[in-house]
Amino acid sequence: MERGGEKSVQEIHAPSSICFGCGPSNQDGLKIRSFRGENGLEMEFEPTEEHQAFPGMINGGIIGTLLDCHGNWTAAIALMDQAGASEPPCTVTASYSIKLRRPTPFGVTLSVTGEIVEIGEGRANVKMSLSADGKLCATGEGLFVAVKEGHPAFHRWN
Repeated sequence: MERGGEKSVQEIHAPSSICFGCGPSNQDGLKIRSFRGENGLEMEFEPTEEHQAFPGMINGGIIGTLLDCHGNWTAAIALMDQAGASEPPCTVTASYSIKLRRPTPFGVTLSVTGEIVEIGEGRANVKMSLSADGKLCATGEGLFVAVKEGHPAFHRWN
């Protein structure tokens, strides 16, 4: 998803992150780029040949990573907004699940959305969806929590 040179939330808030799914600094990663949308965050992803499970279809693990990382950022930005902060808290996945509703085709742009279902003190429940060519291919839901100093992921985005 290109937005006329607009930076993604990952590029703004975690430019040094090495996360496989969303880290801008991971040269071998997916480098997802999430942007604010009407009801949360949205993104587009262009799969490459190595993301296939078999010819013409995207690997379920790649789909899971897209939903997980995008859901995590949806939570982080919502928690930041809720606190009126200028930087998001460092959040991690407490739990998530996905449903693969139909095979996800290779060769088309994938659209992913993340929307807050419930938000509390340092935690957010998020629902995610992934579509290809206007067809819903996967859905997910997750609980993402802010971590505190002492947790291995604390300050991982810096």
